[in-house]
Amino acid sequence: MVITRTPYRISFFGGGTDHPKWFLMHGGAVISTSIDKYCYVSCRNLPPFFEHKHRIVYSHIETANDTDEIQHPVVRECIKFLGHDEGLEVHHDGDLPARSGIGTSSSFTVGLLHALHVLNGRTIDKKTLAAQAIEVEQQRIRETVGSQDQIAAAYGGFNHITFHPDGEITVSPLEVSPEVSAELQCHLMLFFTGFTRMASLIEKSKIDNFSKREKELSHLMQLVNEARHILKTGAIQEFGGLLHENWRLKQSLAEGVTNEVIDSIYEDALHAGARGGKILGAGGGGFLLLFVPPSSQPMVRERLRRLLEIPFKFETEGSTVIFNHTTLGGVVP
Repeated sequence: MVITRTPYRISFFGGGTDHPKWFLMHGGAVISTSIDKYCYVSCRNLPPFFEHKHRIVYSHIETANDTDEIQHPVVRECIKFLGHDEGLEVHHDGDLPARSGIGTSSSFTVGLLHALHVLNGRTIDKKTLAAQAIEVEQQRIRETVGSQDQIAAAYGGFNHITFHPDGEITVSPLEVSPEVSAELQCHLMLFFTGFTRMASLIEKSKIDNFSKREKELSHLMQLVNEARHILKTGAIQEFGGLLHENWRLKQSLAEGVTNEVIDSIYEDALHAGARGGKILGAGGGGFLLLFVPPSSQPMVRERLRRLLEIPFKFETEGSTVIFNHTTLGGVVP
């Protein structure tokens, strides 16, 4: 059996410019960090003593005698992509709900591919792991997704990710001192809005609008550079205003990014002392990230008391094997 632990992510700036339909023409850039909330995937080769070949356990339980019968698209296509012929039992658990804007789907894809490689006695580097997850999601499943979530899940850490028009992707850890990182972290609050959404529908609407929103998307890319400067100089108080500007731009990309409920929650937070924030991911629901001075956090917490607050910390490891007990490899810490 192999168990992987793969982090979810928070994307601060540049979301939307990581989609190939944009960056292959204009380039793109994102600033994101992985957090200490995880997707856990366990895999084992299933002995040939059962009536089924595969057993997949997530929010549903599936059994199948042929890979093509597997209903979960990520599981089915990852198995086919790697050409795994043996029967499999796959279990998936997550710390946070799916379809909530923190990259849960891509974390699962990365974690499953990682586990299957290790189960087959292979090692894989972070760059290849991210690239394979992108291929599975974009080319095989044909999900309407960008390319940042897979990278954040595979690499981990606080990164500036650049998407080049030639298709190359560069991952650069941000030059952030431990003191600045700690100060930023203590200014961030994460709340669950209480409802999820189908991100692909909102993303498709954004992509359809790319030609009409070149000015806005170019501005979102500029904010990435401004955010890098803020983090490098330690002027953390400016970060909240930049998040607010980013959120206003993001709302203009497509209908469905926000709604009356989200707008009301956000305005309540601003009135209570938040300096800025954004809905994570495609929008429409999921998690709300806020930048709030520590002195104002009790007031924001009280104003948003109907919502669930999620404490979190930045993490640096990316997708990791936390248990490996195979006939080839034995037990690895």
